[in-house]
Amino acid sequence: MRTIVAIIACIELFLVASLGWVAVVIVYLPTFWFDKRRILSGRTLRRVAQAAVTFSPVWRFRIHGEVPKNPGKAVCVSNHCSHTDVFLISHVPWEMKWLAKRSLFNLPFIGWSMRLVKDVPIDRASPSAAKVALDKCAEWLAKGVPVMIFPEGTRSKTGEMQAFKDGAFRLAIDTGADILPMAVAGTESALSKHDWRPGYARGILTIGKPISTAGMTPRDIQRLKEATRAQIAALREQILPLVTAR
Repeated sequence: MRTIVAIIACIELFLVASLGWVAVVIVYLPTFWFDKRRILSGRTLRRVAQAAVTFSPVWRFRIHGEVPKNPGKAVCVSNHCSHTDVFLISHVPWEMKWLAKRSLFNLPFIGWSMRLVKDVPIDRASPSAAKVALDKCAEWLAKGVPVMIFPEGTRSKTGEMQAFKDGAFRLAIDTGADILPMAVAGTESALSKHDWRPGYARGILTIGKPISTAGMTPRDIQRLKEATRAQIAALREQILPLVTAR
């Protein structure tokens, strides 16, 4: 039975992704010349991600708590449990550019859309390529567009947070951007590692308070990481009971 439901869920994802690609292109073409920040086409792509959840037979995702207005010049960071965290975090009501591994940009429809809206690919195996990607994120921040980074670098296998890498925090300090902590819970079963079948999941996102980097230098990276990780851990503890609540 689970396999049948999973097949239906995969068909739904394919249909939403393919139709969503068409929607992104329709918005992208007439706005190409005046929407240099790709806000309109970017928001269209995030709406596609929301639609994939809305019509999914197995996913129930939502935001818990207060949702801030557009954070502007901010590096948004979250723990990372599943590929479907992207679908959940796309529910925030503002556009931001995502730092994501380069292979995702080759996926049909979703990956093509990410290229169009100027999300930022990164090759983590290459330090020079990673620097180029972070420089591109800095350009978006200079234009007042938030960026979204998973500081763990990859999904957790256990659901517990892994060590945070320096990149997001160095970026925030170098550009004078705030750090906006977010926490996700409940998405682990939505698309488990090494299992192609989407599973039932009640995913919840909550958003913390911005952390200013004013006056910080690279020597403060560790302190900033620790403060951010502590806030994300506390936020996650708040929403974990909601994942299993009926």
